[in-house]
Amino acid sequence: MENQSIIKCPECGFEIDVQDVLSHQAEEKLKQEYQKKLTAMKLKLDSQEQALVNDKAAFEEMKKKENELFQEKVNAKVKEERENLEKKAKKKAEEELAAKIKSLEEENTQRKEENKILKQKEVDLLKKEAELKEKQEDLKLEMEKTMLERQKEIEEKAKNKERESFELERAQLQKQIDDTKKIAEDLKRKAEQGSMQLQGEVQELALEELLAKTYPFDKILEVPKGVRGADCIQSVINTMQQDCGTIVYESKRTKNFANDWIDKLKQDQVNCKADIAVLVTETYPGYIDRFGAKNGIWICGFHEVKSLSFVLREMLIKSHSVKISQENKGDKMELLYNYLTSNEFVQNIKRIVENYDEMINQLNAEKKAIHKIWALREKHIWVVQENISALFGSIKGIAGKELETSNVLELPDKQIEE
Repeated sequence: MENQSIIKCPECGFEIDVQDVLSHQAEEKLKQEYQKKLTAMKLKLDSQEQALVNDKAAFEEMKKKENELFQEKVNAKVKEERENLEKKAKKKAEEELAAKIKSLEEENTQRKEENKILKQKEVDLLKKEAELKEKQEDLKLEMEKTMLERQKEIEEKAKNKERESFELERAQLQKQIDDTKKIAEDLKRKAEQGSMQLQGEVQELALEELLAKTYPFDKILEVPKGVRGADCIQSVINTMQQDCGTIVYESKRTKNFANDWIDKLKQDQVNCKADIAVLVTETYPGYIDRFGAKNGIWICGFHEVKSLSFVLREMLIKSHSVKISQENKGDKMELLYNYLTSNEFVQNIKRIVENYDEMINQLNAEKKAIHKIWALREKHIWVVQENISALFGSIKGIAGKELETSNVLELPDKQIEE
């Protein structure tokens, strides 16, 4: 069947599809209509966009005016708060000044009372001076008490006896070696008989060496062999290089104790003009088993010499000190009394008390002032924070979400440090 939509040109014979031509024309018409609608819509959108820009500009202008108005209100509020704070601070300062004046008057009254107390203390000082005289008289009894208390300490050190015994044996051996070439036959005979005399000489040398090492500033004198008297004399020297007394020592190293040793040593003490006599023996008398005294003579073993000599030496030094203090005591007491009752002493005491009171007053005043300043500042800070928070809350309630500067007015939630 021939297509009815095709037309042939009578001149050139070209076939034209009428349906295609009509479709093309319809398509062109639709395009033109769409283009017109698109242009009209674009114009409408441009008009709406311009209106939106104009509205936004108007909004920005209105927003700027509102911010300026808000800033003026804030400045006015802050100025008002500052004036209120200044008035309160001025009033507070006047109150503090009045309180300080009152405090100074009270302190002046208190100082007068303290001056009365100072005079009473001066009287008490004179009473204590009299008590000091009585205490000096009790010093001798205290020394004896100290010696008895140290007896226990000396007993605890008895464990060192073995070590000191070893030193004694070492000294004995050294003595034997030194004298071997000179008296070989005599040493052999003495060793067979028990060497009593040699043992006594060894203990004498060891005693002298012990005293010399323990008290290097004292004078340790050896009594020459063949001369009647004690074995060793110790002159006690104090730190002021003063001679405080003499201790005489007699050394015995036998198996049996002889009672006539005490009488002989007492006579030696008289001859040497010694203050104290000490008998150092390896064997104690039957009535004692450790150091003690009999008829004014101290008896001890070699291992107890160091402790006993220390106590006796301290007793001589303190006795000498008491004797020195008693010399010219009347003149010294008179000089002391004159000084304590002189204007110079009173002025010195007053000056000391005044400086002490001034330092105490300054310290108390500084403490009070600092605490008042801290309390005042803390109060002001809380007042400012509460007012600004209330002001911001009111403004935010009016402006709502449109207020973008809210983070500027919000204060940090911090605690004031103590």
